[in-house]
Amino acid sequence: MDSLAYVRGGLFAFLFFYPLFMAYLWMIGAVYYYWRRERAQGTYENPPELPSYPGVSLVVPCHNEGDNVRETIAALLAQVYPNFEIIAVNDGSKDDTGAILDELATLHPQLRVLHFAQNQGKAMGLRMAALTSPHEFLMCIDGDALLEPHATTWVMSHFVHGARVGAVTGNPRIRTRSTLLGKVQVGEFSAIIGMIKRAQRVYGRIFTVSGVVSGFRKKALHQVGFWSLDKVTEDIDISWKLQLNYWDIRFEPNALCWILMPETLSGLWKQRLRWAQGGYEVLFANLNEIFHWKKRRMWPVAAEFAISIVWSYSMLAVAVLWASSYFMPLPEYLEPPSMIPHWPGVVLGLTCLLQFAVSLTIDSRYEKGLGRTYYWMIWYPLAFWLISLTTSIVGLPRALFKKRGRRALWISPDRGVAEREGAS
Repeated sequence: MDSLAYVRGGLFAFLFFYPLFMAYLWMIGAVYYYWRRERAQGTYENPPELPSYPGVSLVVPCHNEGDNVRETIAALLAQVYPNFEIIAVNDGSKDDTGAILDELATLHPQLRVLHFAQNQGKAMGLRMAALTSPHEFLMCIDGDALLEPHATTWVMSHFVHGARVGAVTGNPRIRTRSTLLGKVQVGEFSAIIGMIKRAQRVYGRIFTVSGVVSGFRKKALHQVGFWSLDKVTEDIDISWKLQLNYWDIRFEPNALCWILMPETLSGLWKQRLRWAQGGYEVLFANLNEIFHWKKRRMWPVAAEFAISIVWSYSMLAVAVLWASSYFMPLPEYLEPPSMIPHWPGVVLGLTCLLQFAVSLTIDSRYEKGLGRTYYWMIWYPLAFWLISLTTSIVGLPRALFKKRGRRALWISPDRGVAEREGAS
């Protein structure tokens, strides 16, 4: 019984200290990254002058983006970069996306349009655009995103100065802010996603580029076989393939891109479940490679992901025990702690608020009035932690039992409610 009690105590300590440890690891890493690499840079509106400006193809895969694609193409045409073209891929859209793109192509010679008769999936759209591009460098964004005018220059600064840079991930900013979920996501992309990318860059490798805004070197893509067609998250897949083949991935916070995100619980659930399932698929696909000594720089990223899986299922076990205790008596060594927060909950809550304060302070240089979202972040642990926990649990069996080799096709996501706010 003593050994079981010891295991029980260790489990509950793990459930408390793991998120606490990761929060402070991310904060320390992000502050170090900001101090050493970010604070001395110019503002996003004043990019560095490059020794050369290689040609870039701005790639936009589209599926049913008729409501957004005009804005997206207009933002690309406004890029302050001397040598670029635009390749838009109409991937079997059922709305007027194809007609709008053809109309825009007649007005703007920089725009070329590829049409797929049927839905082939985002990975195939990106792959075909890369194969038809005459340039060595690609800048890939989603069909509902608005790229800041100097973003291409910021991304290209890494490629021009780094021969082993295979990809550069940009800095997505939320423009759907008309509901509580939208407001909370503004803080999440700073306090969680942006902070994690900064910290992961410090210890060498990042989990994933941003699927909505990233640049790529075509030589690197060709070496790793481009994007896999059967992964539901092509961004995680290509990130691991590149880094396992010794290509570097950089994070460029000045490469801003304004994006639409789900503002309903159902839309958010579907998005995060896809993210979770995609992470599992990529982990399983690379298990044989990840343990090689030469791939050791990926170990921290893989370990962080694996431990988070264990933490999620441990939380599930505690939740089951807690629910069971209301219907049957449990042995003393199985009795879970109270689910009502005590001092551990207070510590985690204060740490969460500190994390948001640090990240919003760092990101305030890219977005005015960002501090106003701090008030809404009190809801983040309740809504987003619960969604992340449950999608992590549900995503594992979905990845395990998915039919191998099955093409990952487009599914039109929740784009938020009608009111959309840009940068304030």
